[in-house]
Amino acid sequence: MNSSEISSSLESFVSESPYSLDKIVGSLYYLTNTPGVGGVLRENTTDFIVREISDFKIGTSGKYLIAELTKDNWDTHHFMKMLSRKLGISHKRISFAGTKDKRAITTQLMSIYDVDSSAVEDLVLKDIEIKVLGRSQNSIGLGDLKGNEFEINVRNLNCDFDSAKEISEKTTSQIIENGGVPNFFGIQRFGAKRPITHKVGKDILLGNMHDAVFRYICELGEYENSEVNDAREFITNTGNLKEGITKFPSYSRHEKALISHIISNPGDYTGAFKCLPKNLYLMFVHAYQSQIFNKIISERIKQNIPLNEAVLGDIVCYRTKDNIPDPETLERVSDRNISGINNLIKRNRAFVTAPLFGYDTPLAKGIPGEIESKILEAENISADMFHVPHFPEVASSGLRKEILLNVNPNCKVETENNNENNSENDTENDIIYLNLKFSLPKGSYATTVLREYMKTNPLFM
Repeated sequence: MNSSEISSSLESFVSESPYSLDKIVGSLYYLTNTPGVGGVLRENTTDFIVREISDFKIGTSGKYLIAELTKDNWDTHHFMKMLSRKLGISHKRISFAGTKDKRAITTQLMSIYDVDSSAVEDLVLKDIEIKVLGRSQNSIGLGDLKGNEFEINVRNLNCDFDSAKEISEKTTSQIIENGGVPNFFGIQRFGAKRPITHKVGKDILLGNMHDAVFRYICELGEYENSEVNDAREFITNTGNLKEGITKFPSYSRHEKALISHIISNPGDYTGAFKCLPKNLYLMFVHAYQSQIFNKIISERIKQNIPLNEAVLGDIVCYRTKDNIPDPETLERVSDRNISGINNLIKRNRAFVTAPLFGYDTPLAKGIPGEIESKILEAENISADMFHVPHFPEVASSGLRKEILLNVNPNCKVETENNNENNSENDTENDIIYLNLKFSLPKGSYATTVLREYMKTNPLFM
């Protein structure tokens, strides 16, 4: 299939994002052409409800206590540290299948090593409910997370009830017709208020460790507060780290850690990064991989190549027994197998992929391969750079990930009476909001679905 045949075969409702934040992270398009309802997320924690999907086996015996945790407006790592203090144990004895949004009501499983159920059941914690479910010989880990169920309210819509209903119904229809939404990495991956994580990652790959450190310390964030930006500008203008560190507020602990290390160990920029939590310094390279992945999807959309249909040269992955894409089961699309593979794609048993580039990531051929190679070339990046010999802790072999996020949203426009101003029978000034329910596999972003309905500045998401 050549490019003209691809273009003519693709039915799409594509529209372009006007927002600079989307352009920065590579999410250039929507797969729907509705105007969007606007709105904001997380006005209240009750507007963002997440429930983990897991098939973890729970019994009555074992060293690990298994409990269901429901928390309201709690960061997972903050909760873990607090719980470890309350129980008098190391936080390393507490494990989860994944972290969850802070400003939300989230429900997930956790395991605690060698703790009696009574110690947990007796705890009284603000905005936290812990329900003991049983015990297991195994701890809960990342592999036990299958996905998440979401129920989300979008408030402060920029249209009236009838318009919101028409727009949301049309958006849902287009999502279903397209087979889902682009599987973009959300703005959270890059930092909404200061989307530079991917830039630091590229600096690291290129071996520019000085630039990486000082980009993280000094590059301004358009949406950060003036106190933080003033501290960044002071160091940029003066180079005075000893005074500059005092100008950062206490919550800028990562910047302070980098500066403190450089003051004590001049020139040791790699060592400075190792002072940060491991999950953070790993995120830099991961974010850069994510930005390139987003760019590949966007270029594919720009060239009118379908996301829900394989073309010659594509690499697909297959569905696991848990009904989620398996990046380990890859097959290249050829004349011989294209018909059968596209039949499996229609049945959600196979998925077109793009690379999260690493030193061992297979590249597509044909037109998809040209897109991948040209983006790498434009970035001045090669696969070998992901070995990162000067900082091997962040090396990445890479993988391939599905480019279309299969989702079937249940969407309704709802109203609620503003009792502060109206009687129950007065509906003229009722509050209008969008209610969305859907499930996603692990590693996916709810905001990727929501952006198709809202089409608003990613900062509000």
